[in-house]
Amino acid sequence: MSIAKRPNPLFRNLNAKIAALPMIATTLVVFLGCSIWTVIYSFSKSRALPVNEFVGFAQYERLFRTSRWLISLENIVIYGVLSLLISFVIGFILAALIDQKIRFEDTFRTIYLYPFALSFIVTGIVWQWILNPSLGIQETVRSWGFENFTFDLIANRGTVLYALLIAGIWQGTGFVMVLMLAGIRGVDQEIWNAARIDGIPVWKTYLFVIVPMMRGVMVTTLVIVAAGIVKLYDLVVAMTQGGPGIASEVPAKYVYDFMFARANVGQALAASTVMLTTVLIILIPWIYLEYGKKKAQR
Repeated sequence: MSIAKRPNPLFRNLNAKIAALPMIATTLVVFLGCSIWTVIYSFSKSRALPVNEFVGFAQYERLFRTSRWLISLENIVIYGVLSLLISFVIGFILAALIDQKIRFEDTFRTIYLYPFALSFIVTGIVWQWILNPSLGIQETVRSWGFENFTFDLIANRGTVLYALLIAGIWQGTGFVMVLMLAGIRGVDQEIWNAARIDGIPVWKTYLFVIVPMMRGVMVTTLVIVAAGIVKLYDLVVAMTQGGPGIASEVPAKYVYDFMFARANVGQALAASTVMLTTVLIILIPWIYLEYGKKKAQR
């Protein structure tokens, strides 16, 4: 009795694999290739154009002695930590409220998610108008007779970062809410029934039962939002241009300015490599949690 040969796994779904070849080639050449090029030339003495004169870690030493870069790092850390905490808390609360099978759920979900559909440029311009001391909230309240009212977050060096934070949270919280809602709706209904039978209050069920079961959703949301925060650029340009002074400078704007405005390729590539490393530090643990453990369990 002859035994049929098992098909080679390489030829499974061959048509789909052939269709994916252009995207795979683009990823390898453009993204991976450019990333490697960036890292290599970050060790060079490149100025207006890339040169093959390598200077070791000189660009990085100069980078971390530059006050503008250090301020940009401090800003992105403060913005990132506060943005993650606030958007996660508000996003989960909104998701839990919508999960109560409220009327017009689709309408509320659309309203909350709508800001995420806007570009950061549009968001930045709108919030620049709202927070502008001579046009927005401050001027409106003063026109009502409250002459001493002050709300100049965007014009104050010490508070401009919080103006960016307000705009960023307004845009991104809806996206967090949708992911959280998907995680909540993915919980088995039997768990809810058991919690009701045991007399556990709804808020305790969410906090101590549902949240621990949403670890995968939480981690995925954290990675997506954190990677976006590292690349923060257009919101800053639209709202503050990095000002007042350099009070709202961020790493992505530093890279752009040194690459194009100051024609200092080596310094820009060194800063880009630091940003790339930060993204990898965020992604690698997530990849391990999502795929490494699953493979080990098989």
